[in-house]
Amino acid sequence: MKKVKNKIRSYSLIYQTYLLIFIGISLLYSASKGVITKFEALFLKQILWMVLGTVILFFIKKIDYRNYRRISKLLYFAILFFLIIVLFVGHGRASRWIRIGWFNFQPSEFAKIVIIFSLSSYLTERMPRKPGIFISSLIIGGLPILLIMKQPNLGTAFIILLIILGILYQAGATKKQFLVLFLCFLFASPLIWSFLRDYQKDRILTFLNPQRDPLGKGYNLLQSIITIGSGGLIGKGFLKGTQTKLAFLPEYHTDFIFCLLGEEFGFIGVLLLLYLYYLFLNNIINITFSTKDRFAKLVSSGIFIMFFSQIFINIGMTVGLLPIAGIPLPFISYGGSSFIVSCISIGVLMNIKENSTLF
Repeated sequence: MKKVKNKIRSYSLIYQTYLLIFIGISLLYSASKGVITKFEALFLKQILWMVLGTVILFFIKKIDYRNYRRISKLLYFAILFFLIIVLFVGHGRASRWIRIGWFNFQPSEFAKIVIIFSLSSYLTERMPRKPGIFISSLIIGGLPILLIMKQPNLGTAFIILLIILGILYQAGATKKQFLVLFLCFLFASPLIWSFLRDYQKDRILTFLNPQRDPLGKGYNLLQSIITIGSGGLIGKGFLKGTQTKLAFLPEYHTDFIFCLLGEEFGFIGVLLLLYLYYLFLNNIINITFSTKDRFAKLVSSGIFIMFFSQIFINIGMTVGLLPIAGIPLPFISYGGSSFIVSCISIGVLMNIKENSTLF
């Protein structure tokens, strides 16, 4: 009986992952029943991503996580190559994708997990308290960030920045170093603002005052808040959303899928999803602090920051707490590259949990 309980506990992260995937598939099915007919094809494609992601997850789960340290340099230069290539051959509204057959490969999504492997490998036997190591770590992470911002993809660049800072903190960087970095960013903010695209500036200004252009730049944010609020306590019911089904809210299958949940399942549904995410993230924290292996600890810390920041930013932007950014909700939003990277991350975590030296 004890062995059975331990096995269930060991696989709880996968159980939680597939519960999130089930919720995501259900919401995408609901999205496919609206006035935008193309969502039916996207729903079927997401089913394929779920099957492929499952195969990848269990394949990665069997690979010793220490191998990623050995090939981290190769992975790093490979992702730099793709991030450069996408600037020339990329397609889509922001030139972020490389079409490979029927698959739209988004290098910036894969850059997240590659940066986690590369920076964790670099800091496994180095201490960022030393100024040279701290600066070198920022350079390792900064090069992909600059290329991603060039696309432009400010949201993903910001996620990677948070991943870098999280790994540095776990590796032992000092509060003084973070304070100096923050002050440098503060003093450079006017220069950074001048390099932002007009639509990026509009998103920030609209976040500060959505009413400045309610039928234009502020439309998405206002409709997002209205959609969530319309769900009330228990929601309108599955497949019965109107704000989303009639396409008053754009992108309700990707960036704003949380609004679809709020409209159809209400405050109760939102609380249940948040609780599931809490259990999911808490499981990752337990893996992080239960291993003695420094590389494993840094990798799992980076994965935790990746998931936490995406969840926080996506939900924060839909309720008006943060500026709108193209950040998917993990395992819920439509998207192949993001879904595959999330599955890879869970596979790595499971291997760490099963093969690293535990306390």
